Amino acid sequence: MAQLYYRYSTMNAGKSIEVIKVAYNYEERGKRVLALVPGIDNRYGKGKITSRVGLSREATIVNENTNILEIFMRENDRKTIDCVVIDECQFLKRHHVEELVEIVDSFNIPVLAYGLKNDFKNELFEGSYYMLIYADKIEEIKTICWCGRKATMVARVIDGKFVKSGEQIMVGGNDMYVSLCRKHYNEGRIGPKE
Repeated sequence: MAQLYYRYSTMNAGKSIEVIKVAYNYEERGKRVLALVPGIDNRYGKGKITSRVGLSREATIVNENTNILEIFMRENDRKTIDCVVIDECQFLKRHHVEELVEIVDSFNIPVLAYGLKNDFKNELFEGSYYMLIYADKIEEIKTICWCGRKATMVARVIDGKFVKSGEQIMVGGNDMYVSLCRKHYNEGRIGPKE
C-alpha cells in the first residue's frame, strides 16, 4: 500500500540529493517518476532539483495555484506514473499537500516529499505543517552543527550577522543560512569564533 513520506532536515543535510537518488532508482528499474519542485526556489534555474554536490534533474514546477493532482492525472494518462517525488516541500500550500494525499489514497502511488521543517525563526512553514499532519511516515535526515552536535535549527545570516526577524521566505543557500544545534541557535552563535 502506497504512503506519503515526509523527509525533513535543516539545510545542507542532503535532501535534494536524496530526491535525485530516489528518482534515479525508480527510473533505473524502468519506472516513471513525476518530479516536482516549487517555482519559488529558482536558485539553480526554474524547474530544477539541484544538490549542492552538483547533481541536477528536471522537475515540473509547482506554483501557488498549481493543482498537483491535475498534473499527476494528465501525466498518468499519457504513461503510468509509479512514484511522485518533490523537493523543497516546505513551500507547498495546504491544497498541494491534500492533492498529494489524494494521489496516494486514490491511485496507490507513493509520494516522497523532502524539505525543511522549521524556518529561521523556528516556526513551521505551511507545507511542513500540513506534511506533519498528513504524512504516513515522517523521517528526519540528520546533519550537524559546526560544534558536532545534531543540527535542528536553521539560522538566517545577513552580512555575517545572525538575524531572527524578516519575511519567512527568502530563498537562499549557504550564503544566507546555517544549520545549528538548539544551543547555538539560542545563543546566536553561527561559528566557533562568534
